[in-house]
Amino acid sequence: MTREGASQPSLTGGRGGPIAFMARNSVAANVLMLFLVLAGLAAARNLVQEILPELSLDRVQILVVYPGATPGEIEESIVTKIEEQIRGVEGLDRLEATASEGFGSVIAQFRSGTDVDRAINEVKAEVDRIITFPEEAERPQVREITSRQNVIRLLVHGDVPERALKELAYEIEEGISALPEVSLAEVSGARPYEVSIEVPVSRLRALGLTLEDVAMAVRQGSLELSAGRISDGQDEILIRTLGRNYDQGDFEDIIVLTRSDGTSVRLSEIATVRDGFADTDLSVSYNGRRAVGIDVYRASNEKVLEIAEAVREYLASEVLPALPPAVGVEIWKDDSVEVSGRLGLMIENALLGLALVLLALTLFLELRLALWVAVGLAISFIGTFLFMGFLGQHVLADGARSRAGHRRGRRDRRGGKRLHATRAGPSRRGCGDPGDAAGQCAGHLLGADHGDGVLRAPDRARAAG
Repeated sequence: MTREGASQPSLTGGRGGPIAFMARNSVAANVLMLFLVLAGLAAARNLVQEILPELSLDRVQILVVYPGATPGEIEESIVTKIEEQIRGVEGLDRLEATASEGFGSVIAQFRSGTDVDRAINEVKAEVDRIITFPEEAERPQVREITSRQNVIRLLVHGDVPERALKELAYEIEEGISALPEVSLAEVSGARPYEVSIEVPVSRLRALGLTLEDVAMAVRQGSLELSAGRISDGQDEILIRTLGRNYDQGDFEDIIVLTRSDGTSVRLSEIATVRDGFADTDLSVSYNGRRAVGIDVYRASNEKVLEIAEAVREYLASEVLPALPPAVGVEIWKDDSVEVSGRLGLMIENALLGLALVLLALTLFLELRLALWVAVGLAISFIGTFLFMGFLGQHVLADGARSRAGHRRGRRDRRGGKRLHATRAGPSRRGCGDPGDAAGQCAGHLLGADHGDGVLRAPDRARAAG
């Protein structure tokens, strides 16, 4: 007991600080609590959701396109010069180079912890110092190699010709890429276009030509070359000649031989030109029908749920009503189901944990005190979203498959939907193989999906890519 007139001890012990201030000013405490709740809920809506964290591969690619050049020419005039020029870049671990028909690629692997942005700038500066690239080579492209994350995969399927199905898939892919929420969509599971040229040996002998002569004529007749530049002292305009062939008719008009009397022999007169697909063992079927895939990816700051919702709305409003009767579009893989399931599981666990904490505290404390402790925990949890937004943190929905995902998988199996995709090794034989009876062949003349030109001997020995 205390004597009459004696002062009661202060709740804060007479000390200052934030806790004492909040104890004396309940209005400020309530305003702060309300701010944390509202700001945290608003920040939670803007947080980026992802299945796997975005990883930096510490790799930089230098790509140079050199139309019509052979792999040997690419290695000597492009790849070797780039390797020698960038070896001194700080943090470089190793180099990987590829010389292919029409382009060369060098991948620079940097040591872990290297500032990739700085490394890209240094690599660009070093590559720009190379002044001995061939005039026909295009400007080098320098970019960072990152891991792309697939959000949703569509399947376009139907009992229609392969070309019609692929062109329809490209139309849908272009529409999806135009959506504001989507930055990248690509067609997959489709064989690349290829223009094949078959020349009988009898025709070659009658004209005194070889298969290599025809291949050279096709290369020279299907090129896009640099034609210099025009400058007025302030602005500079680069000029290119557009001569690349893309379809069967363009290749058939190529002049193979010009006689002394002024007459010429075109490719259509001595060869069979077919505009089709590359001879690869790639096959995708959905419930027994031919199918082509469309993969939709997300960038670092894009949200999985928004991308998936935009794609579903586009399919429902634009694609499905305009589909031909024999064609269908299905959503085969949707990561937004995983994300929403994991988010729902997180909220469910949070509410269950809060209820258990409140129950445990009620057993040992009075109800009012236990309630305010539980409210404090909930506000702290919600306020965390606000600081996650400031720190650039994302909501990661990885780990085991959510229950929603399991339910979806069971529905798919009960519905009898089946996807079958096969891709075996290449069946074509290359130059110098024992099966190449003609003893000579020509490589691909153009890049993939741009009308690959393949010369074939009469015994149908295939050209090596």
